[in-house]
Amino acid sequence: MLTLNTKVAHADVVSAQLVLPYELRENSRLRTRLASGEEVAIFTARGTVLRNNDLLKGDDGRVVKIVAAEEPTYRITCHSPHDLLRCAFHLGNRHTQTQVGDGFLRIYQDSVLKEMLEGLGATVVEESAQFEPEAGAYSSGGHHHGGDDHGYSHSHGPLAPIPVHQKIHRPSDPKP
Repeated sequence: MLTLNTKVAHADVVSAQLVLPYELRENSRLRTRLASGEEVAIFTARGTVLRNNDLLKGDDGRVVKIVAAEEPTYRITCHSPHDLLRCAFHLGNRHTQTQVGDGFLRIYQDSVLKEMLEGLGATVVEESAQFEPEAGAYSSGGHHHGGDDHGYSHSHGPLAPIPVHQKIHRPSDPKP
């Protein structure tokens, strides 16, 4: 069985493709099959999320390209950027994994969320698409740009500072 364990930035030869839904691309330990049917094991660093077009090198030197599977999603658009921002806020408030694109949001299909978004004035369209949600503010690694015209990642470290000690300040606290 081929073991894939090293992400590489580029390869002269890609020997196979591995098509996975987002849920499986979040796993750092996985046993699955390539598009060709060959069985593979993935062992990556904990917290690694595989993105569309990532390359993994195997123990035998072969390189495999990750392909994001088409999944049942909703594409959310609004008449104004303000309304789209409100939708993003409400999705974030519900800890919903969300892909942020150029003028749209994308989430997994969920009838309750669809009803909420339509109540906010959004247009919600069912589609089958590759799902690449934002990594999250405290994740390590990079964030993904989810526009339809480009699919690349930048590694800037965490998207927000990670607090070492966080004190909640209340109005009743004495002034220092």
